[in-house]
Amino acid sequence: MTTDNTCMAGDGDWEREPDPSDSLRTFGAVVQALREHAGLTRAQFGELVRFSKHTVASVELGRRMPDESFVERAEEVLGNTGALRKAAQHLSRGEPGLAAWFRRWARLERVAVSLYTYECRLVPGLLQSEDYARAVFDGTIPLLTDEQLEAQLVARTERQKMLHERPHVPFSFIVEEAVFRRGFGDREQRRALLDHVLKRSALRNVKLQVVPLEAELHACLDGPVRLLETPEGRRLAYSEGQQNGRLIADRKEVSLLCQRYETLRSQALTPQDSRGLLERLRGEL
Repeated sequence: MTTDNTCMAGDGDWEREPDPSDSLRTFGAVVQALREHAGLTRAQFGELVRFSKHTVASVELGRRMPDESFVERAEEVLGNTGALRKAAQHLSRGEPGLAAWFRRWARLERVAVSLYTYECRLVPGLLQSEDYARAVFDGTIPLLTDEQLEAQLVARTERQKMLHERPHVPFSFIVEEAVFRRGFGDREQRRALLDHVLKRSALRNVKLQVVPLEAELHACLDGPVRLLETPEGRRLAYSEGQQNGRLIADRKEVSLLCQRYETLRSQALTPQDSRGLLERLRGEL
């Protein structure tokens, strides 16, 4: 990781995560403006388009994708100008399968010239096997629908392609040994996970280091962290918690996280020793 850390002016703009879909929010605002211009309450408008006032509110707030019947009935009620039909052609749901607070980071990952991940909770998403990822998503609260779970798996698989499709980009992972010892599924699935991680970490652009159980307390005890460098030389960080994520661009804060990561690198096992540890864990199953 380079030591240069040049964050451009306007770093605060990086701190805000985008809304799940700006197009949905814009469409909803147009519906609301036309409805209010017509002098209709949500309840009155809902009766005319044969949708509940709660559905109308969800559409207007950009939380729900309107179906074709909603668009057509709304057009008829609100003047039949064609504005809603045209606007509906440009609607998108955002990026299915990715948490709203993670989407901006995911886009940055695609163009980064280097990526670094420390994880103490679970196997990093880029290294997860399908069974492991499914188990993670299956344990989500509130429970996901079958369609949502599949969307999560598809998004995870798409992200993982980076390791192969960007062989010139270095990927560094530091993971606590306890993560690989945590149980899930049956023995065959746990072996498959370790085989998957060993295969991914064997790529020339991927380095995996494990922090062994006997390691002393270290500098990254505040929790998991991701770091990357953009093509412009800007370094950014990402920190995730319960139902939220934070994109960090402040130069001093990013520099501190980079220092912590580099320190932990020296405390973790080497990639070769880490590989030996994972092979031993697999042999124990």
